[in-house]
Amino acid sequence: MPDGIHLYVRVVPGAKKSEIAEVRDTTIRLRLNAPAVEGKANAELVRFIAKWCATRPNKVHVVSGDHSRVKTVCVEGLYCPPDTTMF
Repeated sequence: MPDGIHLYVRVVPGAKKSEIAEVRDTTIRLRLNAPAVEGKANAELVRFIAKWCATRPNKVHVVSGDHSRVKTVCVEGLYCPPDTTMF
């Protein structure tokens, strides 16, 4: 498993735009502008998290929940949470 910060996210695919919907305790709820088919939502999740954390997409990994709405994402090389007010 890569070294970095782990984010616990709940995704809502099929939204009009990708955005942070809510931050609650240890979980971030994200709306994603991608359908939940053929890995499109996971690809959008990686792109969105990479942009949010100002890193490259290849540094973002879905660690668990590949086929679930509840996921654990690791951002390699990041050691403090990103600012949730960015989006």
